[in-house]
Amino acid sequence: MTATDAPVSELREQLEAAERHEFRLALRALLMRPLLPATDDAFPSVRRHATALRDWLSRETGWNLQVGRSHARLRKTPARLTDSTRGARARPNDPPFSRRRYVLLCLALAALEGEERQTALGRLAERIVGAVAADDQLAATGVRFTLEGRDERRDLVAVARLLIELRVLRRVDGDEAAYVTGAGDALYAVDRTALAAVLATRRPPTTVDADHLDVQLAAITEEPVPDTPDGRNRAIRHRLTRRLLDDAVLLYDDLDEVEMAYLTSQRARILSTIADATGLVPEVRAEGIALLDERGEVTDLRVPEEGTDGHLTLLLAEQLADALRERPGVPVPVAELEERTLSLAARHASHWRKDASDPANAPTMTADAIGRLAALDLVAVTEDGVEPRPPIARYALDEPTVPPSLQLFDQDTT
Repeated sequence: MTATDAPVSELREQLEAAERHEFRLALRALLMRPLLPATDDAFPSVRRHATALRDWLSRETGWNLQVGRSHARLRKTPARLTDSTRGARARPNDPPFSRRRYVLLCLALAALEGEERQTALGRLAERIVGAVAADDQLAATGVRFTLEGRDERRDLVAVARLLIELRVLRRVDGDEAAYVTGAGDALYAVDRTALAAVLATRRPPTTVDADHLDVQLAAITEEPVPDTPDGRNRAIRHRLTRRLLDDAVLLYDDLDEVEMAYLTSQRARILSTIADATGLVPEVRAEGIALLDERGEVTDLRVPEEGTDGHLTLLLAEQLADALRERPGVPVPVAELEERTLSLAARHASHWRKDASDPANAPTMTADAIGRLAALDLVAVTEDGVEPRPPIARYALDEPTVPPSLQLFDQDTT
């Protein structure tokens, strides 16, 4: 190599490293926000790497990526259709969407299809009220929406704020809080391109003729698999990669024999491929695999987390970890966790929020903490209580140890 070749080689390596870094940032942004607006800082990187991203996602996950001028849409299909622990949130600290809020979200999207370039929250509410009143099937399932109570208005506002977060709506004037109190309204501009991209099913829901929810979910997400060894293996790899990217931890106990056999033989290849593309760090344990997000860019729920709710979640995780060690396989009664919440609220009254000390709030606070732990696959909620799962052991506290240097002192002379 000549003297002039070295700088060229170094420059090429630097450019390749920059390309890999930008690709990672783009992929991480899509994993965090599958409906990515053009206003997002990562959108230019997604557009530049659109072809490489599309190829990687199609090959490793089976997900389809569409990139346009106004947004990028990663059409993700979840690996687990039965996981109901991670509902949508209008804002990070809001409670996850309830069943009614999801119904309102679907009705709001349908109503927006018939709107012009702008609409008001009040007008959207009227259309939803009319749709609920005219649908006998909704009434038969117990869905009721009349806007008579403030709770119903809050649910509608949560839906509107989620649509703002997704950039389907852009607030032009007014405020949602004023609508809740009846003191005003909110005016929005409708992004029809983003609206059309929200639905990410493999099959239109209206074409499914089934009554049971599980059958409906399976139908709208069904993916044809070639009846060949290569086709079946590809489908398994897609499911495993999806779970590793989407779930907090992939537990071996959740896999069937075929999936476990494939993961055992292909684990090194799968993990190295994901780590190289995303920058996530694999942690392989006896009970399963987790991908660690050291920068926190693709993490929606964290333990530990700041604030009263985050601190309570961590402390209950410690108690559940101790329970797993002392009586493995035995669920912890919810009442026991609620009692623990009361005692913790009294102990930390000086720096927890004021309403945490109210005994009437203990059940709600405990339920929220359990929900967070369940969403992270740290516990399983059963009829008998809360069953700690093996990964929660990382939150157990060991007995304090005294350094050897301190043990030299005579305790009687202190």
